[in-house]
Amino acid sequence: MPYVISEVCATSKDRSCVDVCPVDCIYEAGDQLYIHPTECIECGACEPECPVEAITFADSGADLDRARRLFVEVLPGHDSPLGSPGGAAELGAITAIP
Repeated sequence: MPYVISEVCATSKDRSCVDVCPVDCIYEAGDQLYIHPTECIECGACEPECPVEAITFADSGADLDRARRLFVEVLPGHDSPLGSPGGAAELGAITAIP
């Protein structure tokens, strides 16, 4: 199960996690960052980098379902893999949020 970024990220939106992600699966939209649930390889590099401890491991099906739902709601049309496995840097910040 992948890592997820909670709403706590909105307080800082620190991009340290983006800098260390080896697969470029952390996307920016609105006031926070989101980890693509099917692109995350569960390496854990991002978690210790977050200064507000907003990144956690989705350790249950409910956490993973919530992460997927949040990603699809916030980033419509981006619910399928965008790269191999990532594509966040190429896509850039997503500004059109429903």
